[in-house]
Amino acid sequence: METMIAPSDTIQDGVMAEHVTQLSAGDLSDIVDACTQAIVEGGGFGWLTPPDRPDMEKYWRGVLLMPGRNLFVSRVDGVISGAAQLIETPANLEAQRHSAQISGHFVAPWARGRGNGKAIVRGIEYFAREAGYSVLKLDLRETQTAAIALYNGLGYVRWGINPYYAMVDGKMVEGYYYTKKIQDTEQ
Repeated sequence: METMIAPSDTIQDGVMAEHVTQLSAGDLSDIVDACTQAIVEGGGFGWLTPPDRPDMEKYWRGVLLMPGRNLFVSRVDGVISGAAQLIETPANLEAQRHSAQISGHFVAPWARGRGNGKAIVRGIEYFAREAGYSVLKLDLRETQTAAIALYNGLGYVRWGINPYYAMVDGKMVEGYYYTKKIQDTEQ
């Protein structure tokens, strides 16, 4: 089942963002291809080299099965061109239930510069507000310059740096932590 979110915010220049709860065989193929291409071009989310296709397919099927994990995709001409996940805060972190985490955001190289990333983030923000969240948070490698520019441009605030965040090509890479208040919920 696919649910389009906030049409005015998530459709731009033929790019559409959706919250998806299942993937057809074609969608699964599209998301694996887009993710693999993003990883190869350095825009993957944690992976430095793409896993083999069966493992990648298992990963995406698993994302849809995990409670509290919501998958959002962008499409260009019906083809999945990017994705991100909204990870809801578990019940045992009651003091942090006002916030959720954006994770795994990528856009395929062939679809970059068309508003895919922005459409996905706007869709996630809309969904998160409707679910009662007031704060979103995320982290990025310093090498993800396009993602850094996107989130800065959408009003996310960098609040911290981890100098030992990741190891890429034998070199330590910093990680940046971002947050954004998306609505007031305080009484």
